[in-house]
Amino acid sequence: MDIDSVMNIITQGTLEVVTPEELRDKLEKDQKTAYIGYEPSGKVHLGHAITVKKMIDLQKAGFKVKILLADLHAYLNGKGSLEEIKKISEYNMECFRALGLSEDTEFILGSNFQTDEDYTMKVYELAISTTLTRARRSMAQITRDAEDHQVAEVIYPLMQVVDMLFLEVDLAVGGMEQRKIHMLARDNLPKLGFSSPVCIHTPLLHGTDGSDKMSSSKENFIAIDDQPKVIIEKIKKSYCPAGETEGNPILEITHHFIFNERETLLIQRPEKFGGNLELTQEELIKMYADGDLHPLDLKNGVADCLVDVLKPVRDYLKV
Repeated sequence: MDIDSVMNIITQGTLEVVTPEELRDKLEKDQKTAYIGYEPSGKVHLGHAITVKKMIDLQKAGFKVKILLADLHAYLNGKGSLEEIKKISEYNMECFRALGLSEDTEFILGSNFQTDEDYTMKVYELAISTTLTRARRSMAQITRDAEDHQVAEVIYPLMQVVDMLFLEVDLAVGGMEQRKIHMLARDNLPKLGFSSPVCIHTPLLHGTDGSDKMSSSKENFIAIDDQPKVIIEKIKKSYCPAGETEGNPILEITHHFIFNERETLLIQRPEKFGGNLELTQEELIKMYADGDLHPLDLKNGVADCLVDVLKPVRDYLKV
């Protein structure tokens, strides 16, 4: 496969690559590593699945993929005790495998290396060259809302930068909420004598309540291991304003999880309401924007299809 074809695979569905020129250079390497870190703090949901799909693309492009199960990060972010977080980590690992990552994916628990002396010294070195303002700004979209912020919030981004160093990362992936931390890494790793990673940013999936981000802590998510009746009920209750195509989580689900696997979506309706429809993505968006498709009909079609799309995950996990 030529470089242009590989670039298309990697960049498809992303919001940003920093930088495309550097990515081309990385593709010339025989051995190259892509990484993403996840806080093991709850269910693996469709928001996570967007980034996992990108990691699968990177495996197809020849990257060794490392998944950091960031248990200490989750602990610093107030997501539970270390014992609770480690139990969640084990199940999260199986969920990521269920989404289709290859057998040679390397899963790494953060606490296995983040208390080493060399790692700690690098965090201290980075702390000297990073302002308090920038460290806090890096965490703005990641930490929970609070009036009185914790010191942990400024340690977290420094650790994430040093993670990239210790995992020998050529490329880092994350949703757009990770962008400020990734830029912190690109600016500061050269000061420690190391090269900057290429950074790829994927879209954030809106929560089922219409909020900016699907999140376990906000209970506005569809988990990849949810039972069919749970998926149907969650979609039925989801935010889906008539005629609105921007910021609509139901239409976003069709884009990321249905039309990337099939050309059309079947929407079953009684004859008195117009009968069944089989729509391409373009037809669906136009019909919905024009007010010719009722939100409930859209939800029913998406729910039925998503149940089918996630069946291999449920089968793998035996749930």
